[in-house]
Amino acid sequence: MKFFKSKMNDDSIALYFNEFSEWLNKYLEKLPSDVVAVNFNLYEGVNKTYDIQLIGTDEFDEDDEDWACSDFFSTEEDIYLIPRTKDISNWQDGLNFITKIIEKYLDEGKYSDKLKQLKAVGVGFVDGDINILYQN
Repeated sequence: MKFFKSKMNDDSIALYFNEFSEWLNKYLEKLPSDVVAVNFNLYEGVNKTYDIQLIGTDEFDEDDEDWACSDFFSTEEDIYLIPRTKDISNWQDGLNFITKIIEKYLDEGKYSDKLKQLKAVGVGFVDGDINILYQN
């Protein structure tokens, strides 16, 4: 079992954690049993936001990031939005910030054990690389 932590420390994640957790909990409580990995797809929203969509897949291959393309479970248009601020205006800072929120959920979230039973939990912009935050 591997657990990866990002190095960025930002106390403002607490402002978004509870709301993010509520959004995520409603999907994790009904996550299909044949989901073996999840990815948090990130988008740069048109209204100066970072948009987060959860997808679940029935396959995972550490050496092939296309595993996240075979989603059969998704939050679809119900996405969680985080406003871009001057502290997280570029995509790298946005990714780090969102990663911290997901890592906090993996530590403290209501369904963190459910996520840790999966083969992998990833995060990344849909047109970029996937960062594996947890691998079982």
